[in-house]
Amino acid sequence: MPTPVVLVAGLHATARTATVDRLLAGHPGAVAVHHDLREVVRGRVRRGVRDRTGVLDTAEVRLAHGCVTCTVREDLLPQLVTLAPRASLLVVELWDSVEPRSVAEALDCEEAGETLWLTAVLTALDAAAMPVDLTRGERLGEVGRSAAAGDQRYLAEVLVRQLEYATALVLHGGDEDDRDLSRRVLAHLAPFTPVHPVQALPPVTSTRLCAADLAERVDPATAQLPGDARTDEIVTAVWHSRRPLHPARLFEAVDELVTESVRSRGRFWLATRPDHLLAWDAVAGIVSVEDAGPWLAALPEAAWELVSPARRLAAALDWGDEHGDRVQRLTFTGPDLDADRLRALLDSCLLTPGEEAAGPDAWLGYDDPFAPILTVKENA
Repeated sequence: MPTPVVLVAGLHATARTATVDRLLAGHPGAVAVHHDLREVVRGRVRRGVRDRTGVLDTAEVRLAHGCVTCTVREDLLPQLVTLAPRASLLVVELWDSVEPRSVAEALDCEEAGETLWLTAVLTALDAAAMPVDLTRGERLGEVGRSAAAGDQRYLAEVLVRQLEYATALVLHGGDEDDRDLSRRVLAHLAPFTPVHPVQALPPVTSTRLCAADLAERVDPATAQLPGDARTDEIVTAVWHSRRPLHPARLFEAVDELVTESVRSRGRFWLATRPDHLLAWDAVAGIVSVEDAGPWLAALPEAAWELVSPARRLAAALDWGDEHGDRVQRLTFTGPDLDADRLRALLDSCLLTPGEEAAGPDAWLGYDDPFAPILTVKENA
C-alpha cells in the first residue's frame, strides 16, 4: 500500500512547524522531513527527520548544485522512499521560500511510483503576518530567504504562489482580529480553497492528487479566477472583454493598474499577438507578463485533442464567434479598490471600433512595447 505524502509550505516558519506538529500528533506513525536551506547557496543543506516523539535523525547534505531541484531529486525523494515502509504518513515540511508546485511535480515520477502518493498540499500562514507580507516588495535575498544562488523572486510573489496552489490553507497565530482579516483576504485571493485553524486540520490521507490537475488550478489558461466581491474594505473586481488590447495603451496603463491593487492575475491578448495567450501576474506592485502558449482558436482542430479536458472546457466557456477563445479576463484585488475606474482604464486600452475594423493586418503594425519583454522570455 503506498504511503500518503503531505506537503506543508509557507513563508512563516512558526505556522508551518505548528501545522507539522499537529499532523504528527494526529497520525500515529507519521514522520516529517525538513530541509533547512539557509546554506544552500554554498551547496550545503541540513536535513532533519522527526516524529511525534522528537528528532530521529539529522544530517548535512552536500549537493553538486545548490538548488531546490537538486535537494528534492538527490535527497528528499530517496529519503521518502526509504522511510515509506515504516511510516503511516510522510510530512514534507518545505523551507520558507520553496513553492510547493515544484516539489509536487517532482513526486509525480517513476522513482516514487506506487511507493508514495501525494494526498494534500497545505500552506501554513501566520494570521498576523500574512496580510502585511502580501504588500511587501522585497526580493527574497533582501530578507535572507533565498532558495538558491541568484534567486531573484519577490517575497510577496512566493507567498501568493504558495497560497493559491494549496489544496487547503492553515491559519496560525495572531489575535481574533488578525484571523478575521486573514480569512477575508483569503476569501478574495483563494475563494475555492478551504481555510482551517491549525487546531482543526482537514483530512490528509484519503485522496491521491495528480500534479497535472493541481497545475491546472493555477495555470493562466485554466485557472478559475476569483469573481467580483466586496468584503468591508476589500474589493475584487473582474474585467472581461473579447476585443483586442492595443499594446502601447496597455503598456502606458501598467503602473497605474498594479499600484491600484495588491493582487491581480488572469489571461489577455494583444492585437499585435493574436495567436498568443498572455498571462498577467502582479502582486505588491510587481508585474509579470508572459506568453502562456497558443489560444485554442489559433490551433488546427486536430490539435485540440492533444490538450487537456480542462483546457478545452475553459476555451469552450470563453468561446465567441468572432475571436474564438481569445478573451480579456483579469481580476484585481485591493483595499477600497475603485472597480468602475479600473474597468474604465482597461476599456480605454482596447482597440477602438475603427481600429478593430481595420483588421489583423493593420494591428500587426502597431507599436508594441511588450515585444522585447516577451521575446526575451520566449528565448530564455
